[in-house]
Amino acid sequence: MRTTRLLALAAAGSLALSACSGGDSVDTGGGGGGGDNVLVAAVSAQPDQFDPHVTTAYPSFQVLENVYDTLVVPSAEDLTFEPSLATDWQTSEDGLTWTFTLREGVTFHDGSEFDSADVVYSYNRIIDEELSNAFRFQNVESVAADGPQSVVITLSQPTPNLLERIGAFKGMAILPENAAEDLDLTTEANGTGPFELESSDASSTVLTAYADHWGGEPSVSGVEFRYITEPAAALTALQNGEVQWTDNVPPQQIEALAGDDSVELQTTPSVDYWYMSMNLARAPFDNRDVRRAISFAIDREAVAEAAWFGAAQPNQTAIPEDSFFYTDYAPFEPDQDQARQLLEQAGVQTPLTMGLMVTDEFPETVTAAQVIASQLEPIGIEVDIETLDFATWLDRQGQGDFDAFYLGWLGNLDPAAYYQEQHQTDGPNNYQKYSNPQVDQLLQQGSAETDEAARKAIYDEAAKLIVDDVSYLYLYNPDVVQAWAPGLSGYQIRADKAINFETVELP
Repeated sequence: MRTTRLLALAAAGSLALSACSGGDSVDTGGGGGGGDNVLVAAVSAQPDQFDPHVTTAYPSFQVLENVYDTLVVPSAEDLTFEPSLATDWQTSEDGLTWTFTLREGVTFHDGSEFDSADVVYSYNRIIDEELSNAFRFQNVESVAADGPQSVVITLSQPTPNLLERIGAFKGMAILPENAAEDLDLTTEANGTGPFELESSDASSTVLTAYADHWGGEPSVSGVEFRYITEPAAALTALQNGEVQWTDNVPPQQIEALAGDDSVELQTTPSVDYWYMSMNLARAPFDNRDVRRAISFAIDREAVAEAAWFGAAQPNQTAIPEDSFFYTDYAPFEPDQDQARQLLEQAGVQTPLTMGLMVTDEFPETVTAAQVIASQLEPIGIEVDIETLDFATWLDRQGQGDFDAFYLGWLGNLDPAAYYQEQHQTDGPNNYQKYSNPQVDQLLQQGSAETDEAARKAIYDEAAKLIVDDVSYLYLYNPDVVQAWAPGLSGYQIRADKAINFETVELP
């Protein structure tokens, strides 16, 4: 999510979301939460809402991953796509028609039966109302039922990443037909997933197991997502037995925790990236030389170390090094002289003040912003760090009310997810207002190219232009870091940060 999305939010795949402000005292509650067989998970922020087609907030998707299903889903092992609500699919020889066979015997949480009308409704709702993920249907001409157990998606051009487009995360969830008319989806939910949404307030979100889930009843009777903003407080709650799982681990303690028997700690390279972006609709950041000056002034290794203490890899492009689509391109080595020269060339009078939006609900953004401020000060740029609650952060991003912001995109599984909606002219997540016709053309080509090597070459070229123009100032790819109570079983850490508690068993 990616900021917007999600972690987008992150990302999305932004990161996204609201929660209590950091610095306040944190009440972690008492005991193990609402019942002996309820998993209590400490997360850093509360959902902004529960409509999967509208929210772009990673904290929302932490919950929704357990409530809704998609037609296909990334496997936990290697993120390749496998059946979920669709049991299989066929593609026409010209690549323009995909036919999905739907799973039988699936019911929504209200007991109603799932069929093709629900898929058609869900996808057309996203398309017709131009909701958050409408861009994922950019090549879709129609979605139609072919009987109760079959759905046909017709495309305008070959779309090799269609499975990623419809299944990468629960923003593409299948809702029951007319759900938006029958429910207030911002506060209510009716999915086919392993857990039902029971309640949500300023301190926690509570799910209960859905006994009739098509994949079998979950092993735990429920999940309580408890919002604990401060990583140190979340870790203490885990060590004290007040919670049994958290992804809010203090980065500076990762190495020490590896040998600590009081917690089970796991890390894995992620598919996420973190970045800073400047507002191209606001002078002087509309000047490419100014953005490049700032990029030359920043030491990404120092930023990554400050934010993640060795659990992140500096990267000047978005895609991590272990991906087939990674490109080794790093034109900006720290060079303050070059930075000053570019500012002078741009006619910028220093000192220049730049506001930088961060959120204490993702504490690493605050820490990293302080390092960035210290690196820009010698070239005459004074950084005004604006630490906001996430709801305010998201609102100001959406309104274009910023000089610059810092966040990450989570759960990216395809090169289009890393680049297309963020950098295409008028893209739905192009909050920085970047526009380069050559990039637009390349991104469109990449979305239709079926040969993997040719597709990589297209995205490599697009990535170099995006980096050179500093549409995003890419910083690093972090590891996924999660911890849980010793003896907890059935949980699998994932590179896409999807959190699924369906098979978890408590000690």
